[in-house]
Amino acid sequence: MDPFRLQVLKALTAALEEITIANGYQFDLAGFVYRGRLLLTEADGLPCVTINEPPQMPEQLESPEGGSDSQVKLMVLIQGFVQDDRTNPTDPAYRLLADVQKRLAQARSKAPTGRPQSRGFDILGLGERIMSLSVGQGVVRPPDAVVSDNAFFWLPVTLTFVENRDDPFA
Repeated sequence: MDPFRLQVLKALTAALEEITIANGYQFDLAGFVYRGRLLLTEADGLPCVTINEPPQMPEQLESPEGGSDSQVKLMVLIQGFVQDDRTNPTDPAYRLLADVQKRLAQARSKAPTGRPQSRGFDILGLGERIMSLSVGQGVVRPPDAVVSDNAFFWLPVTLTFVENRDDPFA
């Protein structure tokens, strides 16, 4: 059984893998979305996307007195890599960034199915457990000798949910 945070990351991965040409996007990411990968090789294929937490500690939010639940703001960086356009290397990265932003907007606004008493939205298909999904502006970068030999983007995403510290698997 996976802790809820990992369930959230797996649901985010699954949502991004729905970015396919058959679904109306410009790229096919099915099978090319990775969690916890900083280094990629040619064998990983392009285009691809990685999901990682930023390398800094998030702000600590206090739990209510006497309770074990606390609000979590899980920040992740989505990084996308593309095959360059020789003339304008970052153009494909802007297109992939737009596909990812579009898919996240759809995931954020998905209404729950078959739940007449629903209060909110079924973000990432996890019921009403996720209270919000905030998508940042994103940054596109050309190839460089440090991060990638190909153009890429970074997109900050924050998922807010309540976590039970006594049972992180719940």
